[in-house]
Amino acid sequence: MAVAILSIGTELTRGELTNTNATWLAERLTAHGFDVATIETIPDDRAIIVDTLLRLAVRSRVVICTGGLGPTTDDLTAECAARAAGVGLVRHEPSLEAIRRRFAAIHREMTASNMKQADFPEGAEVLANPIGTAAGFVLRLGASQLFFTPGVPSEMYRMFDEQILPRIAALASNDTVQIHLKTFGQTESRIGELLAGVESAFPGVTIGYRAHFPEIEVKVNARARNKPEAQQLADAATREVRKRIGEHIYGEGAADSFAAAVGRALRQRGLTLSIAESCTGGLVGQLLTSIAGSSEFLLLDTVVYSNTSKTAVLGVDPELIRAHGAVSSECSIAMAEGVRRLAGSDIAVSITGIAGPTGGSELKPVGLVYLAVATSEGTAVHERRLGGDRGRVQTLAAWTALRLVLEAARALPGGKPVTAAQLAQ
Repeated sequence: MAVAILSIGTELTRGELTNTNATWLAERLTAHGFDVATIETIPDDRAIIVDTLLRLAVRSRVVICTGGLGPTTDDLTAECAARAAGVGLVRHEPSLEAIRRRFAAIHREMTASNMKQADFPEGAEVLANPIGTAAGFVLRLGASQLFFTPGVPSEMYRMFDEQILPRIAALASNDTVQIHLKTFGQTESRIGELLAGVESAFPGVTIGYRAHFPEIEVKVNARARNKPEAQQLADAATREVRKRIGEHIYGEGAADSFAAAVGRALRQRGLTLSIAESCTGGLVGQLLTSIAGSSEFLLLDTVVYSNTSKTAVLGVDPELIRAHGAVSSECSIAMAEGVRRLAGSDIAVSITGIAGPTGGSELKPVGLVYLAVATSEGTAVHERRLGGDRGRVQTLAAWTALRLVLEAARALPGGKPVTAAQLAQ
């Protein structure tokens, strides 16, 4: 079953907004057994919208359209859909009443422009929007079903999952399975080399890659005569992929994150963590606290950007900083040991470096970062020379710190070892 995705909005074609809706929809549809035949983005232009709708309706049994259902004059999707179908617009009173109630709930007066959001092509089926004012709708053009949703991502996600997917699920070929593996620590080209030959060893399997800095996602897609056979094939190919990439795989599933994998490892072994950050400015702590349950293992995250704060908060000897500099293995060790002592944690990690674009020298260039990990077994320091702009250096440094914490959690005696399968749970 071929599906087309259409994003409507001049802000998208001008690059003012990133089109995350199309990516989300494509992944979601693929996971449910659909083939996404085309993804198009067009501006708020009547002639272009009408022509595109007619063309896609001829080629695809299902078309998912997002955007252009708002209250402003450039929101033209409902009007153009009616033109494409050769019908007029009619006002849907239940939708109008829902808009009124939404404005009343926030003690604001509904404007006249919002009334157009209750106008739909004659004969269309309205899709309620429980979290916004823009309802969606379903329209038939020939043999094609066209689904129209708001462009606001959260509203589109919910409308697709709750109202569109149930309507089209039976149309899926239901003969494919896709497994997402999340990796960090190897380049896309290196992972490609490691996985060379997997597709030929498992007929029906295709390996895809998605580079989303700083991680690489490996997608194992299997097609067979039916879903159970596709699942068996995908599982077998995934075992081979895991064997080849090994420890660089940290999780499974498109929504998994590296910080979540680190948190799982700490919780499963009953370990606590403290952090001392300089050049990353709190990024490591932000990554960890973005996941639920981080209070179970994260005791303290200190941002000690200045030399004074390194001394006052963590007890780093000012003479050590004068002798070796704040960006040094010696300072990094003192920071890690200081924050571990202060928090009483099982593991402590520190990061100090030169993120740029200024501040570097011949001996200590931009991108030089020192990371130290302190545990009851001692303290280990790591030097990294990271490339890219300031944001890239900070991100790589933060992810490297998380990697070192993960390795420390695996290596500490006591507790039970953490397997790759557990990390992916």
